[in-house]
Amino acid sequence: MIETLQVRTRRRIEMVDITARVSEAVRASGVRDGAVVIFVPHTTAAVTINENADPDVPRDIASHLAELIPRDAAFRHAEGNADSHIKVSLTGSSEVVLLEDGKLVLGTWQSIFFCEFDGPRTRRCLVKVMQG
Repeated sequence: MIETLQVRTRRRIEMVDITARVSEAVRASGVRDGAVVIFVPHTTAAVTINENADPDVPRDIASHLAELIPRDAAFRHAEGNADSHIKVSLTGSSEVVLLEDGKLVLGTWQSIFFCEFDGPRTRRCLVKVMQG
């Protein structure tokens, strides 16, 4: 079964920690050992794993992606969100996390982030827990 998480963003570029919500989906599945796939079915939003112990890390990632790929660059795509498409291609649409004893196998400082690059919006994030 695929669980759909709704993620409401408040800014154009934002990184939202969804680790607890993914953990809850794992718990509800009853799977003890295996893997979970987190997939974002949008072309201007992504998912990544990175540090969340220091809130400056996700802020730095978001701000430096905005600096590297500015919204007002000379893009051929005329909808005003070409920068968002490029940021998703660099960040990625999915992550796989191993499960052991019903828990996500993440490093001490790691969290799972939903990355909004064309918000604010209400988005979907799909979670598939697999027995392994």
